[in-house]
Amino acid sequence: MPQQTQSAPEPALTARAVGALAADRAEAAEAARSLDPDVVRALLDAGFARHFVPVAHGGHAGGFGALTDAVTTVGASCPATAWCASIALSLSRMAGFLPEEGRGRIWQDGPDALVVGSVSPRGRALPADGGWQLTGTWPYVSAVEHSDWALVLGLAKTPDAPAERRIFAVPRSAYAIERTWSDIGMRASGSHTLTVDDLHVPAEMSFPVDDLMAGRPAGAGADGGVSGGAGGAGAGGAAPGVPLAAVNGLFFCLPMLGAAEGALAHWSAYAQDRLRAERPGVPGPGRAFYEETLARAGGEIDAARLLLERIAAVADSGREITPLETARAQRDCALVADLLVGSVDRLFRASGTAGHSESSPLQRLWRDVHSAAGHIVLQFGPNASAYAAQALPVGPA
Repeated sequence: MPQQTQSAPEPALTARAVGALAADRAEAAEAARSLDPDVVRALLDAGFARHFVPVAHGGHAGGFGALTDAVTTVGASCPATAWCASIALSLSRMAGFLPEEGRGRIWQDGPDALVVGSVSPRGRALPADGGWQLTGTWPYVSAVEHSDWALVLGLAKTPDAPAERRIFAVPRSAYAIERTWSDIGMRASGSHTLTVDDLHVPAEMSFPVDDLMAGRPAGAGADGGVSGGAGGAGAGGAAPGVPLAAVNGLFFCLPMLGAAEGALAHWSAYAQDRLRAERPGVPGPGRAFYEETLARAGGEIDAARLLLERIAAVADSGREITPLETARAQRDCALVADLLVGSVDRLFRASGTAGHSESSPLQRLWRDVHSAAGHIVLQFGPNASAYAAQALPVGPA
């Protein structure tokens, strides 16, 4: 699947083309519970996999701010496609934390390798022959049927030492796929189960999870080749690695934002038609109903976008991100999820039976937003506690 591309096309135009193709194939992709191969190819050609890949490996070593419009443009047409694009972005960024030899293997055929994965600790590993012997089962791995590599988390146990959480890079030839995805939303994301059975993983194809959490890519240097790829590059040059928690929710929220913006566009067209057809004395909700729905839903969606743009700006700032800013980003992503679910619910309810029809894109956007919001990273309670621990620390007066 990977191929070399000499230059990246203009992002917004490319994203619109991907979104149009994905929308055209959405119904079939939902039925298949997997993205259409042509849509996957379009995502890769658009540069979603290579965005964070270090320049030394043919990538862009890009930042976070450029992602908002690209991912949301796709998400307005097909949130499941945008979700898989976000996964490709996030996991290729994580691959930048591998040792140099491991990065070379991931991108040996070019920067468009599709990397998927899971950071749930569903595997176990034991030291063996200069590496690790890995076994595990990881559910909910989006786009796994189209992948070239997977990054999975396992507990690595060495004699006389506590278990260490490590990320392992596994080639497509070494893992099996079980078609288990059955969610009512994000159907086309193909978030099936990945299994590995007693696989030897060389040392260079693994790194400690603590490096990812701290934003500490292996071999980061002053030239930005690695640190830019693993952390994002700001306007002033290479940025330090960005802690995972400071940006993790961004990758899940951007497809939701796109879905909400798409829902608003569909509903607005519906509302205009209803207002044009309005006749005096005919029962109906009235103009004020449509005005209030538009203003509230639009305001909630705009607020969500502003919060996500702030997270991206901090990540691209080129300075060390504070624990408070990291906790605030986690809080904001959970808040964004709530805002977007609320806004799409409002639009869906105000769309009448026409919007609830299986032929209406609005019902798919509504299902996909709810499915995405169920992700564990976006639950408000734990993120509120993490934020309060930084903003209101309990200690000696």
